[in-house]
Amino acid sequence: MGGSASAAKQYLAAGLLDQIEIHLVPVFLGEGLRVFDHAALSAVTLEQVRVVEAPGVTHLRFRVVR
Repeated sequence: MGGSASAAKQYLAAGLLDQIEIHLVPVFLGEGLRVFDHAALSAVTLEQVRVVEAPGVTHLRFRVVR
């Protein structure tokens, strides 16, 4: 699944994701959206599976714990 922070929130809240991959690039674009800052996601537990650091980006992979 690709998409916005809003789409990711909806899929996580509905329990439709097994894992989530985030490609973190430290660039400020407007206000930005906090993906995990939502009441419906407080029960979601993520387990860090992988971190790959590269110039200008950090790749993160998490497994959704059920």
